[in-house]
Amino acid sequence: MIKKLTNALVLMVKKYLPNPYILCSLLTLFVFLAGIIVTHKTPYEMTTFWGNGFFDLLKFTMQMVLVLFTGHALANSPVVTKILKKLASVPKTRVQAVMFTCVISYSCSYLNWGFGLIAGVLIAKEIAIQHHGKGIHFPLIVAAAYSGNIARGPSTAIPLAIATKGHFLEDSIGIIPVTDTLFSSWNIIITVALMVAIPLLFKAMMPSVEDSVEVDLTLFEKATPVAAKKNAEMTPAEKIENSSILTWIIGVLGLVYIVSYFATKGFSLDLNIVIMIFLILGILGHRTPINYVKAANEAIKVCGGIALQFPFYAGIMGMMNDSGLAIVMSEFFISIATQRTFPVFTFLSSGLVNIFIPSGGGQWAIQGPIMIPAAKALNVDIAKTAMALAWGDSWTNQIQPFWALPILAIAGLDVKDIMGYCAMVLIIAGAIFCGGFLLL
Repeated sequence: MIKKLTNALVLMVKKYLPNPYILCSLLTLFVFLAGIIVTHKTPYEMTTFWGNGFFDLLKFTMQMVLVLFTGHALANSPVVTKILKKLASVPKTRVQAVMFTCVISYSCSYLNWGFGLIAGVLIAKEIAIQHHGKGIHFPLIVAAAYSGNIARGPSTAIPLAIATKGHFLEDSIGIIPVTDTLFSSWNIIITVALMVAIPLLFKAMMPSVEDSVEVDLTLFEKATPVAAKKNAEMTPAEKIENSSILTWIIGVLGLVYIVSYFATKGFSLDLNIVIMIFLILGILGHRTPINYVKAANEAIKVCGGIALQFPFYAGIMGMMNDSGLAIVMSEFFISIATQRTFPVFTFLSSGLVNIFIPSGGGQWAIQGPIMIPAAKALNVDIAKTAMALAWGDSWTNQIQPFWALPILAIAGLDVKDIMGYCAMVLIIAGAIFCGGFLLL
């Protein structure tokens, strides 16, 4: 069953799923034409709406870049790498190895999705190397690492955005604290249910030892490290770059601010404080300024998609709002949903849109102005609507390869190697989500 599903998905991805920027451009064209046909605006008017909205999300774009950037840099710090290597020795059997990878990846992704992406694949690789010879199927354990990306925790864009003062829908919904979204009782139940179900699913999907393909150790042979310069051989600039004193000064300043923030505001998370926490932890974790610079240069490479696509999402948002398309779509959802079923429709629509816009922040920019008015009209809880959008985004990430590319590059695998397993996660998680929104 898994092989058939894998082959079908690989064929579909290779034939029909272009680069996310191409999808973003096609969506721009679709909304442009829809505005002309549905709301009877002129091409010139739609062009004006697009251009006027194009730069409306620059602050939000930078926040999204920094969430991924800081999480990625922290995951590659020596401190975290050392911890992951120790954790890799915990599982003793091949079953424990796969299930343990699921739990660690899910936990790390819950803390920060950028951190979880990298930490998950690093521990999967380390477990596969340390336990080589036990029949651990490497594609399965990498898929287990990627499955953690479905978690939605304190770095999730949508709930943090609506908890941050000045977000673009503040006039409509105000500020909604994370205690009503991420840390609500119903959302915690969904979160825990996924954390239990996914490791059990991967246990059930394990191939036999004979059918397992273990990690190719030659791909991860370490190069001979370049000998570090002695302090006496360094220039004054190099001494500053490699001194931990400056790191500790910046780190202490950051820690004082973070403690002060929570002391005065209580447990009030928003995008900015989450970014600050991971930035300071990353700086301290890399020990010297130049080490963090090197980690930053690597981390920024995976942020290009966000920086390129988000202005286009803002342009799409401008066209939908100014042309009246957002109102038309809101009225459509009002007509087909009830107060009870609306969160499920929101979740499913978010999962569909995520195929074209693989970013929670980008989806919020597009779908927020559509779903929030509909939720208000049906008297549906705004917090639940926002989390339905957030979970829908994470749900279809399992078959949208955009966020899998960094971990596949680290693991030396292709998308076809993990897609079948991820599709099964999609099915099981979808049932949990829909059941949760209907029953809780």
